Amino acid sequence: MNYIEAKVTFDHPDADLAGDLIAGVFFDFELQGVVVEDPSLDPEEEWAENAVARPAVHAVVGYLPEDERLDARRSVLEAEIARLGNHISLIYRLSYRQVDEQDWAESWKAFFWPQKIGERIVVKPSWRDYRSRPGEIVLELDPGMAFGTGTHPTTALCVQLIERHLKTGDSFLDIGTGSGILLLAAAKLGAGQLCGGDRDEMAVRVAAENLRRNGIERRRVCLAQGSLAAPFRGRFDLVAANILTHVVIELLGDVARLLKPGGIFICSGIIEQGKDLVIDHMMGKGFDILEIRQKEGWVAMAGRCNG
Repeated sequence: MNYIEAKVTFDHPDADLAGDLIAGVFFDFELQGVVVEDPSLDPEEEWAENAVARPAVHAVVGYLPEDERLDARRSVLEAEIARLGNHISLIYRLSYRQVDEQDWAESWKAFFWPQKIGERIVVKPSWRDYRSRPGEIVLELDPGMAFGTGTHPTTALCVQLIERHLKTGDSFLDIGTGSGILLLAAAKLGAGQLCGGDRDEMAVRVAAENLRRNGIERRRVCLAQGSLAAPFRGRFDLVAANILTHVVIELLGDVARLLKPGGIFICSGIIEQGKDLVIDHMMGKGFDILEIRQKEGWVAMAGRCNG
């Protein structure tokens, strides 16, 4: 399949915030392989050899499948970027170019390096070398055509909360698993039964391969394709969802059904402006808020279910 690269080159006084908001629009559209290009950042010296040159300007890049939905999705994407531009006074340019799947699969890898995203957890691309330090847990990841390299603040915050609240032997459910990074983190931290789901069939296949690559036994894992929490039954000790603010709110009823009494829900992908709204809805569903973490305009939180 061919893909259309959508690239928003932009200028804004708060480039980090603008980049995250544009990326959020891309994630809403389920664009593949979203990359935020930041001229001020280099890979850490001890982790990278033959690093690519820094980009010249700020930009966000994602990829749309070239299928029958392309024209309609481009029109809506352009309208949403324009709406965001008006809201935050963004100077930007949206451009497109055609790439084939092989070009896409190779070109974006230049931007993905080992990164420590938690107290102990390091995400290592499968094609990079990395010498772990004492006490580190290394997750080897190949996102393939699924979203989720672990480098976005929403994922890092989610992983940090899993490190804090997961107990050895806990059953764990990841809603919207993407590349499976949260499943991997939970497995390496000592979770028992692991379940994950995604509405994207490709994501489910990629997650399964990443679990296999990291030596996670198949008997511990249940993966399912379907809409959000719909494929799952039973009760879990810990449920995680790194999605979007409005989806987290919509999920709360299902999450309460899926958690054991006293179980913990960890949610991320929440924009800072939506924090209080999510807190109110969680408390309204009987959750006690245990912990809130914020980074670069994004929020993650952990709550205990009293149902």
